[in-house]
Amino acid sequence: METKTLFDMFVLGLPVAEKILRPIVVYVFLIVGLRLAGKRELAQLNPFDLVVLLTISNTVQNAIIGEDNSVTGGLIGAATLLAVNHIVVRYVYAHERLERWVEGDSDVLMENGIIKMDRLKEELITEGELLAAAHKQGFQTLEEIDRAVLEPGGGICFFAKKPTPESRRHEELIERLDRISAQLAQGH
Repeated sequence: METKTLFDMFVLGLPVAEKILRPIVVYVFLIVGLRLAGKRELAQLNPFDLVVLLTISNTVQNAIIGEDNSVTGGLIGAATLLAVNHIVVRYVYAHERLERWVEGDSDVLMENGIIKMDRLKEELITEGELLAAAHKQGFQTLEEIDRAVLEPGGGICFFAKKPTPESRRHEELIERLDRISAQLAQGH
């Protein structure tokens, strides 16, 4: 009984070459698929995107492990994924053109305080999602923003208008206080 358990746990049900090839094929497919799906899939997850990513992981599990449920097979598959990812990241890092192809380019979503609706539509980002991302970076409204850039990794960078509305209000208050001080000084 114990021998069968150990056998089932550690003896591969598939050839080692197949155990290594399966994760590589799935890895390449997912990299290309996520690249084609757009930057949104990487960082701007809504509930639909999350469901898709979770079901993809479950769907490709069998493609990676095949009919082999052994611990050894799982370790070979996991080690292959880690090794392939390490090699790809190092290779892509050293080749800028390939990195741009894999990660994509930045996309300007707002310029000079004006929302580029065509870019939002292209990236499947709503104004509400843009505002929510702005809130996370400390902006109260989109009117405070001069430029918004969707980075290749899916994050959005916001650049404030110069001067910011807060700094303008501060300057106005200081000017008013200066006038009041001058008027009081003239009255005495």
